[in-house]
Amino acid sequence: MFAILKKEIVSFFASPIGYLVIGIFLITNGLFIWVFKGEFNIWDFGFADLSGYYFIAPWIFIFLIPAITMKSFSEEKKQGTLELLLTKPITDWQLILGKFLGAFILIIIALLPTLLYIYTVYQLGNPIGNIDLGSAFGAYAGLLGIAMIYCAVGIFTSAISNNQIVSFILAVFVCFLMYYSFEALSDITSTSIENFGIKAHFNTISKGIIDSRNIIYFFSVSFLFLYFTKLTLTKK
Repeated sequence: MFAILKKEIVSFFASPIGYLVIGIFLITNGLFIWVFKGEFNIWDFGFADLSGYYFIAPWIFIFLIPAITMKSFSEEKKQGTLELLLTKPITDWQLILGKFLGAFILIIIALLPTLLYIYTVYQLGNPIGNIDLGSAFGAYAGLLGIAMIYCAVGIFTSAISNNQIVSFILAVFVCFLMYYSFEALSDITSTSIENFGIKAHFNTISKGIIDSRNIIYFFSVSFLFLYFTKLTLTKK
């Protein structure tokens, strides 16, 4: 598994992909939070608060993470190396987890520089330090949970398609459905199905409320899509 993980990390940074992912994520968030005027801009908002960033980041992830994962298995199949990998003395789970963790670690690397946002807002508070740190770090835990699920979805769609573009579109669609559709359907039908979606759990944990149900949800949904990937590889 660690050999696959190392291969994935090296491949990300041996090409422009890793740098583009980190750069696009940081620049897009930075522009909305600090430059573009609007409700997400901290200067316009008037409060030492990062709620705009916590709103934007999951939506950026919907497009960014599928762009990372779309080549995970699709490229292997296109180059004819997937069969070679499957015949090596590694299990399907080791192969899947190696690719999953490679994408997830890249997202963690992209998130690390944004911790400066917390320090900056901490300094901008009046008085200094007037920021809810519990909520801030809860939101980061939620972003990691979202990244886990999106990476698992992207790995799965890459396994079922030979085409990277198709894999990307499928992953974007499924991630969008998982993040927003349950809340939208709940509002339309006046039912309580929003807890099946990611957004409800992220909203809870981003308030600094660390509920075991939210943690279990993120891990369970991630495992479910990784298991679907395992079934796909087993079938092949």
